[in-house]
Amino acid sequence: MSDTLDLARIDATLLQELMDKVSDFGSTGDGGVDRPALTDDHRAARDWFAGEMSARGYEVLVDDIGNLYGRIALAGPDAPLVMIGSHLDSQPRGGRFDGAYGVVAALAAVETWRRELAARGQAPGCNFVIVDWMNEEGARFQPSLLGSSVFAGGVSRDFALARTDREGRSVADELRRTGYMGADPAPQPDCYLEIHIEGDSKMEQAGARIAPFVRHWGALKLRIEVTGEQNHTGPTPMEDRHDAVLGAAHIIAKVRELADTAPDTLYTSVARVDISPNSPNIVPGKAVLFCELRAPEPEMLEWSEAELRAALPGLAQKAAVTAGIVSVDRRPAGKFDSRLVTLAEAAADAFGYPRMRLDTIGGHDAVAVNAILPAIVVAVPSVNGVIHRNDEYTSPEDLAAGGDVLVEMIRRIDTAKGSLDLAAEGA
Repeated sequence: MSDTLDLARIDATLLQELMDKVSDFGSTGDGGVDRPALTDDHRAARDWFAGEMSARGYEVLVDDIGNLYGRIALAGPDAPLVMIGSHLDSQPRGGRFDGAYGVVAALAAVETWRRELAARGQAPGCNFVIVDWMNEEGARFQPSLLGSSVFAGGVSRDFALARTDREGRSVADELRRTGYMGADPAPQPDCYLEIHIEGDSKMEQAGARIAPFVRHWGALKLRIEVTGEQNHTGPTPMEDRHDAVLGAAHIIAKVRELADTAPDTLYTSVARVDISPNSPNIVPGKAVLFCELRAPEPEMLEWSEAELRAALPGLAQKAAVTAGIVSVDRRPAGKFDSRLVTLAEAAADAFGYPRMRLDTIGGHDAVAVNAILPAIVVAVPSVNGVIHRNDEYTSPEDLAAGGDVLVEMIRRIDTAKGSLDLAAEGA
Protein backbone atom coordinates (compact mmCIF):
# COMPACT_ATOMS: atom_id res chain seq x y z
CA MET A 1 0.00 0.00 0.00
CA SER A 2 1.22 3.52 -0.82
CA ASP A 3 2.08 6.00 1.89
CA THR A 4 -1.32 7.38 2.83
CA LEU A 5 0.20 10.86 3.11
CA ASP A 6 0.58 10.82 -0.68
CA LEU A 7 -3.05 10.03 -1.30
CA ALA A 8 -5.60 12.62 -2.34
CA ARG A 9 -9.30 11.89 -2.25
CA ILE A 10 -11.48 13.40 -4.92
CA ASP A 11 -13.51 16.48 -4.04
CA ALA A 12 -16.67 14.44 -3.49
CA THR A 13 -18.79 17.54 -2.99
CA LEU A 14 -17.79 18.95 -6.37
CA LEU A 15 -18.28 15.56 -8.02
CA GLN A 16 -21.80 15.22 -6.61
CA GLU A 17 -22.73 18.80 -7.53
CA LEU A 18 -21.62 18.24 -11.11
CA MET A 19 -23.37 14.87 -11.24
CA ASP A 20 -26.62 16.34 -9.95
CA LYS A 21 -26.53 19.26 -12.39
CA VAL A 22 -25.75 17.24 -15.51
CA SER A 23 -28.65 14.94 -14.63
CA ASP A 24 -31.05 17.86 -15.11
CA PHE A 25 -30.43 18.00 -18.86
CA GLY A 26 -32.96 15.79 -20.59
CA SER A 27 -34.32 14.52 -17.27
CA THR A 28 -37.26 12.16 -17.73
CA GLY A 29 -38.53 12.79 -14.19
CA ASP A 30 -38.15 9.17 -13.13
CA GLY A 31 -34.41 9.12 -12.52
CA GLY A 32 -33.38 8.77 -16.14
CA VAL A 33 -32.28 11.10 -18.91
CA ASP A 34 -33.10 11.35 -22.61
CA ARG A 35 -30.42 13.24 -24.54
CA PRO A 36 -29.28 11.39 -27.66
CA ALA A 37 -26.41 12.98 -29.55
CA LEU A 38 -26.92 16.48 -30.97
CA THR A 39 -30.44 16.92 -29.63
CA ASP A 40 -31.33 20.17 -27.89
CA ASP A 41 -30.91 18.59 -24.45
CA HIS A 42 -27.51 17.22 -25.42
CA ARG A 43 -26.48 20.65 -26.67
CA ALA A 44 -27.63 22.23 -23.39
CA ALA A 45 -25.58 19.73 -21.36
CA ARG A 46 -22.50 20.41 -23.47
CA ASP A 47 -22.95 24.17 -23.28
CA TRP A 48 -23.19 23.93 -19.49
CA PHE A 49 -20.12 21.71 -19.23
CA ALA A 50 -18.09 23.94 -21.53
CA GLY A 51 -19.01 26.82 -19.24
CA GLU A 52 -17.90 24.89 -16.17
CA MET A 53 -14.50 24.24 -17.74
CA SER A 54 -14.07 27.77 -19.05
CA ALA A 55 -14.90 29.26 -15.64
CA ARG A 56 -12.06 27.21 -14.13
CA GLY A 57 -9.49 28.38 -16.65
CA TYR A 58 -9.61 25.58 -19.21
CA GLU A 59 -9.19 26.36 -22.89
CA VAL A 60 -12.38 25.05 -24.49
CA LEU A 61 -11.91 23.45 -27.90
CA VAL A 62 -14.26 21.77 -30.38
CA ASP A 63 -12.85 19.74 -33.26
CA ASP A 64 -14.39 19.22 -36.70
CA ILE A 65 -16.41 16.16 -35.68
CA GLY A 66 -17.87 17.82 -32.59
CA ASN A 67 -15.70 16.38 -29.83
CA LEU A 68 -15.57 18.86 -26.92
CA TYR A 69 -12.31 19.37 -25.04
CA GLY A 70 -11.14 21.40 -22.05
CA ARG A 71 -7.36 21.74 -21.99
CA ILE A 72 -5.29 23.15 -19.16
CA ALA A 73 -1.52 23.63 -19.37
CA LEU A 74 0.00 23.19 -15.93
CA ALA A 75 3.50 22.02 -16.82
CA GLY A 76 4.46 23.98 -19.94
CA PRO A 77 3.91 23.47 -23.66
CA ASP A 78 6.20 20.46 -24.09
CA ALA A 79 4.93 18.43 -21.13
CA PRO A 80 3.08 15.12 -21.65
CA LEU A 81 -0.68 15.42 -22.09
CA VAL A 82 -3.08 13.20 -20.13
CA MET A 83 -6.61 12.91 -21.51
CA ILE A 84 -9.55 11.94 -19.29
CA GLY A 85 -13.26 11.78 -20.12
CA SER A 86 -16.23 9.95 -21.57
CA HIS A 87 -19.50 11.19 -23.14
CA LEU A 88 -22.59 13.26 -22.31
CA ASP A 89 -24.99 11.78 -24.88
CA SER A 90 -27.41 9.13 -23.65
CA GLN A 91 -29.69 6.42 -24.90
CA PRO A 92 -33.37 7.32 -25.37
CA ARG A 93 -34.86 7.12 -21.87
CA GLY A 94 -31.48 5.97 -20.62
CA GLY A 95 -29.63 6.29 -17.33
CA ARG A 96 -28.00 9.38 -15.90
CA PHE A 97 -24.64 7.80 -14.96
CA ASP A 98 -23.59 6.09 -18.21
CA GLY A 99 -21.02 8.36 -19.81
CA ALA A 100 -21.85 11.50 -17.85
CA TYR A 101 -20.15 10.20 -14.71
CA GLY A 102 -16.89 9.80 -16.61
CA VAL A 103 -17.03 13.36 -17.94
CA VAL A 104 -17.81 15.14 -14.68
CA ALA A 105 -15.44 12.87 -12.70
CA ALA A 106 -12.66 13.89 -15.09
CA LEU A 107 -13.20 17.55 -14.26
CA ALA A 108 -13.53 16.89 -10.51
CA ALA A 109 -10.37 14.73 -10.53
CA VAL A 110 -8.20 17.26 -12.36
CA GLU A 111 -9.51 20.06 -10.15
CA THR A 112 -8.71 17.97 -7.07
CA TRP A 113 -5.19 17.34 -8.30
CA ARG A 114 -4.64 21.03 -9.13
CA ARG A 115 -5.59 21.88 -5.57
CA GLU A 116 -3.28 19.20 -4.20
CA LEU A 117 -0.36 20.42 -6.31
CA ALA A 118 -0.78 23.89 -4.85
CA ALA A 119 -1.13 22.59 -1.28
CA ARG A 120 1.98 20.42 -1.58
CA GLY A 121 4.05 22.97 -3.42
CA GLN A 122 4.72 20.30 -6.02
CA ALA A 123 5.61 21.15 -9.60
CA PRO A 124 3.24 19.55 -12.11
CA GLY A 125 4.70 17.07 -14.56
CA CYS A 126 1.87 16.89 -17.09
CA ASN A 127 -0.82 18.88 -18.82
CA PHE A 128 -4.41 17.67 -18.88
CA VAL A 129 -7.32 17.62 -21.28
CA ILE A 130 -10.89 16.63 -20.48
CA VAL A 131 -12.99 15.25 -23.33
CA ASP A 132 -16.68 14.76 -24.05
CA TRP A 133 -16.83 12.55 -27.13
CA MET A 134 -19.55 13.10 -29.74
CA ASN A 135 -22.10 10.27 -30.25
CA GLU A 136 -20.66 7.49 -28.15
CA GLU A 137 -24.01 5.77 -27.75
CA GLY A 138 -24.92 5.33 -31.40
CA ALA A 139 -28.58 5.73 -30.49
CA ARG A 140 -29.40 8.46 -32.98
CA PHE A 141 -26.54 8.03 -35.46
CA GLN A 142 -24.86 4.73 -36.25
CA PRO A 143 -22.26 3.44 -35.63
CA SER A 144 -21.52 4.17 -32.00
CA LEU A 145 -18.17 5.62 -30.83
CA LEU A 146 -18.41 7.98 -33.78
CA GLY A 147 -16.47 11.00 -32.49
CA SER A 148 -13.72 8.95 -30.86
CA SER A 149 -13.42 6.75 -33.96
CA VAL A 150 -12.81 9.79 -36.16
CA PHE A 151 -10.28 11.05 -33.59
CA ALA A 152 -8.46 7.71 -33.70
CA GLY A 153 -8.68 7.30 -37.47
CA GLY A 154 -10.98 4.29 -37.29
CA VAL A 155 -13.53 5.94 -39.61
CA SER A 156 -13.23 8.97 -41.87
CA ARG A 157 -14.70 12.34 -41.00
CA ASP A 158 -16.69 12.35 -44.25
CA PHE A 159 -18.24 9.00 -43.35
CA ALA A 160 -19.20 10.25 -39.89
CA LEU A 161 -20.65 13.54 -41.12
CA ALA A 162 -22.87 11.70 -43.60
CA ARG A 163 -24.57 9.46 -40.98
CA THR A 164 -28.30 10.19 -40.71
CA ASP A 165 -30.99 9.64 -38.10
CA ARG A 166 -34.48 8.19 -38.67
CA GLU A 167 -35.71 11.52 -40.04
CA GLY A 168 -32.81 11.83 -42.49
CA ARG A 169 -30.97 14.57 -40.59
CA SER A 170 -27.21 14.19 -40.92
CA VAL A 171 -24.48 14.52 -38.34
CA ALA A 172 -23.11 17.45 -40.35
CA ASP A 173 -26.47 19.25 -40.29
CA GLU A 174 -26.96 18.69 -36.57
CA LEU A 175 -23.41 19.73 -35.67
CA ARG A 176 -24.04 23.03 -37.43
CA ARG A 177 -27.48 23.46 -35.88
CA THR A 178 -26.23 22.88 -32.34
CA GLY A 179 -23.08 24.96 -32.76
CA TYR A 180 -20.68 22.05 -32.42
CA MET A 181 -19.16 21.96 -35.90
CA GLY A 182 -15.79 23.10 -34.59
CA ALA A 183 -12.53 23.84 -36.33
CA ASP A 184 -10.00 23.44 -33.51
CA PRO A 185 -7.20 20.89 -33.94
CA ALA A 186 -7.79 17.82 -31.80
CA PRO A 187 -5.37 17.50 -28.87
CA GLN A 188 -2.64 14.87 -29.14
CA PRO A 189 -2.57 13.12 -25.76
CA ASP A 190 -0.08 10.56 -24.52
CA CYS A 191 -2.63 8.40 -22.69
CA TYR A 192 -6.38 8.24 -22.04
CA LEU A 193 -8.24 7.41 -18.82
CA GLU A 194 -11.98 6.74 -18.56
CA ILE A 195 -14.08 5.95 -15.48
CA HIS A 196 -17.47 4.30 -16.05
CA ILE A 197 -20.24 2.37 -14.36
CA GLU A 198 -19.96 -1.37 -14.88
CA GLY A 199 -23.36 -2.00 -16.43
CA ASP A 200 -23.44 -5.56 -15.07
CA SER A 201 -23.74 -7.17 -11.63
CA LYS A 202 -20.40 -8.99 -11.45
CA MET A 203 -18.79 -6.37 -9.21
CA GLU A 204 -21.78 -6.20 -6.91
CA GLN A 205 -21.86 -9.98 -6.58
CA ALA A 206 -18.12 -10.13 -5.87
CA GLY A 207 -18.11 -7.23 -3.42
CA ALA A 208 -15.66 -5.29 -5.60
CA ARG A 209 -15.66 -1.50 -5.80
CA ILE A 210 -13.08 -1.01 -8.56
CA ALA A 211 -12.53 -3.05 -11.71
CA PRO A 212 -10.19 -2.13 -14.55
CA PHE A 213 -11.32 -3.58 -17.86
CA VAL A 214 -8.53 -5.75 -19.21
CA ARG A 215 -10.04 -6.76 -22.55
CA HIS A 216 -12.73 -5.35 -24.81
CA TRP A 217 -14.87 -7.71 -26.85
CA GLY A 218 -15.15 -7.31 -30.59
CA ALA A 219 -18.43 -6.46 -32.25
CA LEU A 220 -20.09 -6.73 -35.64
CA LYS A 221 -23.00 -4.40 -36.23
CA LEU A 222 -24.93 -5.51 -39.28
CA ARG A 223 -27.82 -3.84 -41.03
CA ILE A 224 -30.02 -6.45 -42.71
CA GLU A 225 -32.65 -5.40 -45.23
CA VAL A 226 -35.66 -7.66 -45.73
CA THR A 227 -37.73 -6.90 -48.82
CA GLY A 228 -41.23 -8.20 -49.37
CA GLU A 229 -44.30 -6.76 -51.10
CA GLN A 230 -46.68 -4.19 -49.66
CA ASN A 231 -50.29 -5.32 -49.69
CA HIS A 232 -53.58 -5.21 -47.75
CA THR A 233 -53.79 -7.26 -44.56
CA GLY A 234 -57.44 -8.04 -45.23
CA PRO A 235 -58.19 -9.42 -48.68
CA THR A 236 -54.68 -10.56 -49.65
CA PRO A 237 -54.68 -14.38 -49.46
CA MET A 238 -52.19 -15.72 -46.93
CA GLU A 239 -50.42 -17.80 -49.55
CA ASP A 240 -49.87 -14.69 -51.69
CA ARG A 241 -48.28 -12.58 -48.99
CA HIS A 242 -44.63 -11.53 -49.02
CA ASP A 243 -44.40 -10.28 -45.43
CA ALA A 244 -41.09 -8.55 -44.67
CA VAL A 245 -41.72 -8.63 -40.90
CA LEU A 246 -42.37 -12.37 -40.97
CA GLY A 247 -39.03 -12.78 -42.75
CA ALA A 248 -37.44 -10.52 -40.15
CA ALA A 249 -38.88 -12.67 -37.35
CA HIS A 250 -37.23 -15.79 -38.74
CA ILE A 251 -33.91 -13.92 -38.91
CA ILE A 252 -34.25 -12.56 -35.38
CA ALA A 253 -34.84 -16.07 -34.06
CA LYS A 254 -31.72 -17.27 -35.89
CA VAL A 255 -29.62 -14.49 -34.40
CA ARG A 256 -30.66 -15.63 -30.91
CA GLU A 257 -30.03 -19.26 -31.84
CA LEU A 258 -26.41 -18.38 -32.66
CA ALA A 259 -25.88 -17.08 -29.13
CA ASP A 260 -27.53 -20.17 -27.64
CA THR A 261 -25.14 -22.31 -29.68
CA ALA A 262 -22.12 -20.53 -28.16
CA PRO A 263 -23.07 -19.63 -24.57
CA ASP A 264 -20.85 -17.07 -22.78
CA THR A 265 -18.66 -16.58 -25.86
CA LEU A 266 -21.17 -14.89 -28.18
CA TYR A 267 -23.75 -12.23 -27.35
CA THR A 268 -26.30 -11.28 -30.00
CA SER A 269 -29.21 -8.91 -30.40
CA VAL A 270 -31.63 -7.35 -32.82
CA ALA A 271 -32.68 -4.31 -30.82
CA ARG A 272 -34.12 -2.13 -33.56
CA VAL A 273 -36.38 -2.93 -36.52
CA ASP A 274 -37.50 -0.21 -38.93
CA ILE A 275 -40.70 -1.31 -40.69
CA SER A 276 -42.15 0.21 -43.83
CA PRO A 277 -44.81 1.47 -44.19
CA ASN A 278 -45.55 0.49 -40.56
CA SER A 279 -49.33 0.54 -40.82
CA PRO A 280 -51.55 -2.03 -39.07
CA ASN A 281 -53.53 -2.60 -42.28
CA ILE A 282 -50.61 -3.18 -44.64
CA VAL A 283 -48.52 -6.28 -45.14
CA PRO A 284 -45.05 -4.77 -44.60
CA GLY A 285 -42.99 -4.30 -47.71
CA LYS A 286 -39.68 -3.74 -45.99
CA ALA A 287 -37.98 -4.29 -42.65
CA VAL A 288 -34.49 -3.17 -41.70
CA LEU A 289 -32.86 -5.04 -38.82
CA PHE A 290 -30.05 -3.63 -36.69
CA CYS A 291 -28.19 -6.75 -35.61
CA GLU A 292 -25.23 -7.05 -33.23
CA LEU A 293 -22.81 -9.92 -32.70
CA ARG A 294 -20.28 -9.55 -29.85
CA ALA A 295 -17.47 -11.93 -28.87
CA PRO A 296 -14.04 -11.80 -27.23
CA GLU A 297 -12.33 -13.72 -30.04
CA PRO A 298 -12.25 -12.85 -33.76
CA GLU A 299 -12.79 -16.49 -34.73
CA MET A 300 -16.17 -16.50 -32.99
CA LEU A 301 -17.25 -13.34 -34.80
CA GLU A 302 -16.13 -14.79 -38.12
CA TRP A 303 -18.05 -18.01 -37.46
CA SER A 304 -21.24 -16.23 -36.40
CA GLU A 305 -21.19 -13.88 -39.37
CA ALA A 306 -20.63 -16.78 -41.77
CA GLU A 307 -23.47 -18.77 -40.18
CA LEU A 308 -25.87 -15.85 -40.44
CA ARG A 309 -24.96 -15.09 -44.04
CA ALA A 310 -25.41 -18.73 -45.02
CA ALA A 311 -28.80 -18.93 -43.30
CA LEU A 312 -30.31 -15.73 -44.72
CA PRO A 313 -31.58 -17.09 -48.08
CA GLY A 314 -33.41 -20.02 -46.47
CA LEU A 315 -34.87 -17.86 -43.70
CA ALA A 316 -36.12 -15.33 -46.22
CA GLN A 317 -37.62 -18.06 -48.40
CA LYS A 318 -39.83 -19.14 -45.50
CA ALA A 319 -41.68 -15.84 -45.83
CA ALA A 320 -41.39 -15.53 -49.62
CA VAL A 321 -39.16 -12.45 -49.28
CA THR A 322 -35.52 -11.56 -49.94
CA ALA A 323 -32.91 -10.56 -47.38
CA GLY A 324 -29.39 -9.25 -47.51
CA ILE A 325 -26.75 -7.57 -45.36
CA VAL A 326 -26.43 -4.00 -46.58
CA SER A 327 -23.75 -2.71 -44.19
CA VAL A 328 -21.34 -4.01 -41.57
CA ASP A 329 -19.48 -2.01 -38.91
CA ARG A 330 -16.60 -3.97 -37.42
CA ARG A 331 -14.99 -3.30 -34.04
CA PRO A 332 -12.08 -5.61 -33.27
CA ALA A 333 -11.46 -7.21 -29.90
CA GLY A 334 -8.38 -6.17 -27.99
CA LYS A 335 -6.63 -5.52 -24.70
CA PHE A 336 -6.22 -2.30 -22.77
CA ASP A 337 -2.76 -1.10 -21.76
CA SER A 338 -1.38 -3.40 -19.06
CA ARG A 339 0.49 -0.56 -17.32
CA LEU A 340 -2.77 1.33 -16.84
CA VAL A 341 -4.43 -1.83 -15.51
CA THR A 342 -1.59 -2.11 -12.98
CA LEU A 343 -1.97 1.56 -12.06
CA ALA A 344 -5.71 1.22 -11.48
CA GLU A 345 -5.20 -1.81 -9.27
CA ALA A 346 -2.45 -0.08 -7.28
CA ALA A 347 -4.66 2.96 -6.78
CA ALA A 348 -7.52 0.77 -5.54
CA ASP A 349 -5.16 -1.04 -3.17
CA ALA A 350 -3.84 2.26 -1.84
CA PHE A 351 -7.33 3.14 -0.63
CA GLY A 352 -8.16 -0.41 0.41
CA TYR A 353 -10.95 -0.74 -2.14
CA PRO A 354 -11.77 -4.36 -3.09
CA ARG A 355 -11.10 -4.90 -6.77
CA MET A 356 -11.37 -7.39 -9.60
CA ARG A 357 -10.55 -7.58 -13.30
CA LEU A 358 -13.24 -7.63 -15.97
CA ASP A 359 -13.79 -7.67 -19.71
CA THR A 360 -16.05 -5.08 -21.26
CA ILE A 361 -18.62 -6.44 -23.68
CA GLY A 362 -20.14 -3.03 -24.33
CA GLY A 363 -18.25 -0.45 -26.33
CA HIS A 364 -16.54 2.60 -24.84
CA ASP A 365 -14.69 5.49 -26.42
CA ALA A 366 -11.52 4.07 -24.87
CA VAL A 367 -11.92 1.10 -27.23
CA ALA A 368 -11.55 3.38 -30.25
CA VAL A 369 -8.76 5.45 -28.67
CA ASN A 370 -6.91 2.30 -27.58
CA ALA A 371 -6.00 1.72 -31.22
CA ILE A 372 -3.62 4.69 -31.24
CA LEU A 373 -2.48 5.30 -27.65
CA PRO A 374 -2.49 3.70 -24.18
CA ALA A 375 -6.04 3.69 -22.81
CA ILE A 376 -8.09 2.17 -20.01
CA VAL A 377 -11.64 2.02 -18.68
CA VAL A 378 -12.03 1.60 -14.92
CA ALA A 379 -15.45 0.51 -13.65
CA VAL A 380 -17.45 1.12 -10.48
CA PRO A 381 -20.48 -1.03 -9.56
CA SER A 382 -23.96 -0.69 -11.03
CA VAL A 383 -26.74 -1.52 -8.56
CA ASN A 384 -28.46 -4.71 -9.79
CA GLY A 385 -26.38 -4.49 -12.97
CA VAL A 386 -28.80 -2.01 -14.54
CA ILE A 387 -27.66 0.19 -17.43
CA HIS A 388 -29.42 2.05 -20.28
CA ARG A 389 -32.54 2.41 -18.16
CA ASN A 390 -34.07 5.07 -15.92
CA ASP A 391 -33.28 3.14 -12.71
CA GLU A 392 -29.57 2.86 -13.53
CA TYR A 393 -27.82 3.72 -10.25
CA THR A 394 -24.41 3.87 -8.61
CA SER A 395 -24.15 5.09 -5.02
CA PRO A 396 -22.41 8.39 -4.21
CA GLU A 397 -19.89 6.41 -2.16
CA ASP A 398 -18.93 4.25 -5.14
CA LEU A 399 -18.86 7.27 -7.46
CA ALA A 400 -16.42 8.90 -5.04
CA ALA A 401 -14.35 5.72 -4.75
CA GLY A 402 -13.95 5.66 -8.51
CA GLY A 403 -12.99 9.32 -8.34
CA ASP A 404 -10.37 8.56 -5.68
CA VAL A 405 -8.81 5.95 -7.94
CA LEU A 406 -8.85 8.36 -10.87
CA VAL A 407 -7.08 11.07 -8.83
CA GLU A 408 -4.48 8.59 -7.60
CA MET A 409 -3.80 7.40 -11.17
CA ILE A 410 -3.41 11.04 -12.21
CA ARG A 411 -1.05 11.67 -9.27
CA ARG A 412 1.19 8.75 -10.16
CA ILE A 413 1.31 9.60 -13.86
CA ASP A 414 1.95 13.27 -13.12
CA THR A 415 4.68 12.48 -10.60
CA ALA A 416 6.31 10.21 -13.21
CA LYS A 417 6.13 13.10 -15.70
CA GLY A 418 3.90 11.09 -18.00
CA SER A 419 5.96 7.91 -18.05
CA LEU A 420 3.54 5.00 -17.73
CA ASP A 421 6.46 2.62 -17.27
CA LEU A 422 7.75 4.57 -14.27
CA ALA A 423 4.23 5.09 -12.91
CA ALA A 424 3.51 1.36 -13.17
CA GLU A 425 6.88 0.40 -11.67
CA GLY A 426 6.17 2.72 -8.75
CA ALA A 427 2.82 1.09 -8.23
